[in-house]
Amino acid sequence: QVQLVESGGGLVQAGGSLRLSCTTSGGSFSRNAMGWFRQAPGKEREFVAAINWISSLTYYADSVKGRLTISRDNAKNTVYLQMNNLKPEDTAVYYCASRAVYYGDYSAASSYNYWGQGTQVTVSP
Repeated sequence: QVQLVESGGGLVQAGGSLRLSCTTSGGSFSRNAMGWFRQAPGKEREFVAAINWISSLTYYADSVKGRLTISRDNAKNTVYLQMNNLKPEDTAVYYCASRAVYYGDYSAASSYNYWGQGTQVTVSP
């Protein structure tokens, strides 16, 4: 049973920082690529960042480039999302996701097989 558990969300003022964590368990085959997505109220889920677990190549949405950084820790089976210079428009529920396929479009939510429960990030003006 593959499980993804996110943590690290919270309330922060604009310009502040947060670090989200996503710890995986069960089936290392399922995390050849991992991604972060977010969903704001009334909006569709959108891609934020992804990492190829094998090569560590990273991919970002244009809206977060230079502010958010995805990384992974093999020993801890954990992927992180370091979020700096946060803006009110970053407010959303953030989801961690994993997939067995390590090639292809990393921004496609439909390509991910497993999802975490989500963690709320709220950025006040």
